[in-house]
Amino acid sequence: MTDSGALTLEQVLDEFRGAGALLEGHFILSSGRHSGTYLEKNKVFMDPARTAKLAQALALKVKAEVTDGIDIVVAPAVGAIIPGYEMARQLGLRSMFTEREDGKFVFRRNFVLEPGAKVLMVEDIVTTGLSSRECLAAIREAGGEPVAAACFVDRSGGKADLGVPMVPLACLDVPSYAPDEIPAELAAIPAVKPGSRNLQA
Repeated sequence: MTDSGALTLEQVLDEFRGAGALLEGHFILSSGRHSGTYLEKNKVFMDPARTAKLAQALALKVKAEVTDGIDIVVAPAVGAIIPGYEMARQLGLRSMFTEREDGKFVFRRNFVLEPGAKVLMVEDIVTTGLSSRECLAAIREAGGEPVAAACFVDRSGGKADLGVPMVPLACLDVPSYAPDEIPAELAAIPAVKPGSRNLQA
């Protein structure tokens, strides 16, 4: 980490490598797309010191790039609960999370947004942005105003459109493929599905 607290792309990836979280193989992502590279973020987020280091760097980027005030941090369950909480801690804000109910993100557990609350939505990894957009929709439905999104890794290479400004700690352009577009060399490897989108509460 530099004196300013910023992290380079390689430094972020080194944190994933150090946690054994940068995996190669054949993976079915939460989006349903296939990839030869998977970021097993849970191995990163099980280490409080590593998570705090990454969140501190991302919080600095958010403070520099998000000019609107932020009242609260909201993250989608389950994968982003820990990074969302740590981002809120770094920013000195409260934290909430949305959960899936009948396949749709909603606020539960007596989480209530103040009407017009300015929300920073925090994700762990963004690939297509589908979960992020669903979480942002839940925030709006609950009366909040999403002012920006932040994520630890944007693996879309900046292509994911969330409809709000996005602040990634690291931006990667990692190829992913629709089920009918999988290259032969990837199709030859048995696929595993490590994501959590289909979990039901």
